[in-house]
Amino acid sequence: MKALCILVICQLVLVFIASTTTTTSEAATELRRPGFLFTRDRGRCTPQYWSSRQESWPKMVPQMSTVSNVFGSRAFERYRYDLSLIEAASRNDDVDNVYARLIKESTAALINSYARKGGYPLAAWEVKTLVIQALVSEEAATVQAQRFREANEACD
Repeated sequence: MKALCILVICQLVLVFIASTTTTTSEAATELRRPGFLFTRDRGRCTPQYWSSRQESWPKMVPQMSTVSNVFGSRAFERYRYDLSLIEAASRNDDVDNVYARLIKESTAALINSYARKGGYPLAAWEVKTLVIQALVSEEAATVQAQRFREANEACD
């Protein structure tokens, strides 16, 4: 009889602990704010969106095309000869490298110029021209990368 009472008491204690833990974790979830990675909804025009392959790329811009083939000889001088557009869009070394940031944002801008006709402010030829012009200096690359970023984030 005594063993049965101890067993029932242990079960009640376990049920109580489980119920308070769930309540505590539910309360913490309600109070917890999302981390910085999830505070903003990414648009359908950002490099992150295009590198995630959620939508098929336009036929004019195949994912495996190289940056040098698409953007020309200036890009060939600056980037790896075999750097593909999908790799350029998914780069994560763009924090301190202005040229990496430029190619990441310009890749999304080029895709948007084909995929979001009427909803994107730049034509494909404009994107390509701006990239070539921006490759002349770090300052020009920084400014143009920021402009592409703003256009990519404003588009939808």
